[in-house]
Amino acid sequence: MELEVRHLRVLCAIADTGSLHRAARQLGLAQPSLSTQLRRIERALGAQLFVRDRTGCRPTPLGRTVLSRARPLVDEFAAIVTETRAAAARTADGFQLRIGATVSRAIPVWIRLLRARTPRIEPTLQMNVSANALLGMVAAGRLDMAFVHEVEGCPLRVPPGLRLRVLVEREPQFVTLAADHPAASRPRVRLADLAGDRWMVDATVDGEWDALSRVLRAAGLDAEILHGDYLTAYSLAATGEVVTVSQPTALPRPDLAIRPLEGDPIGVRLLLAARTEAELDDVYAELEEAYWTVARDAPAYRAWLEDARGLGRMSGAVRAAGAGTESGSPAGAAR
Repeated sequence: MELEVRHLRVLCAIADTGSLHRAARQLGLAQPSLSTQLRRIERALGAQLFVRDRTGCRPTPLGRTVLSRARPLVDEFAAIVTETRAAAARTADGFQLRIGATVSRAIPVWIRLLRARTPRIEPTLQMNVSANALLGMVAAGRLDMAFVHEVEGCPLRVPPGLRLRVLVEREPQFVTLAADHPAASRPRVRLADLAGDRWMVDATVDGEWDALSRVLRAAGLDAEILHGDYLTAYSLAATGEVVTVSQPTALPRPDLAIRPLEGDPIGVRLLLAARTEAELDDVYAELEEAYWTVARDAPAYRAWLEDARGLGRMSGAVRAAGAGTESGSPAGAAR
């Protein structure tokens, strides 16, 4: 077996994530397939590169030596791919802008604004629940940029060379519950009001499970947390089976209520990532406008923003962007 760049990328992913499971998800592979690849690589080199135990994977001393040589090669190859794909994407008629994103109601509005203001740009969209996976795709040149969220207390793994721009430093996460839930009658919900409820979150969203578990423990609650996608979580919340975390821009339904949590214990940072500052400059204004359009269109979030502004709790960036007049109601739904 001759080593190829893809094998070196495998080694780097395992070292960066510290886990075969997380590395497989980052690379878009099944874990058994990744385990097989690692065994073949180690056989080809005639040495063990990682120590595997219950806590994950750690490079051996020889593994660290191999990684020190592999990383520059992987980065150089990624740069070649990035430059080639960028050149190929530009045509006489326009420019294809490859956008990756985690879920947000701002995305349809953002794409519409980009098309309207820069007709030569044709945005394409790739969704993924994993912000880390999207950042890796930008670094590898498979995407031009990514709009992602970073769960508080669970830092993202930002590849070297990426440029980041913060859209919102801390967006509070709300709770979604049945419209007839006793706590739904309150403008703000205390975690103690949900002591008897089961929660459901999507554990494949980077940091989501860990953040909720940490917040519930800090509140002294031993609540059951179920795993499920957010479409299922919303359906079960409507029947009173669970409550779930939601973005504040989510719109209420007749059978669901969206409420802030008292003290805003769960927050995320909203980021736009690209390889150059110029790429960020080209699209950031439209993203900012799109986000605050949907923010003001969401009743619970609009009330939270007005209350936060009145109490002086908003950051400068949020105060400037969130204080404008209301815009029309955009299409699109998100959790």
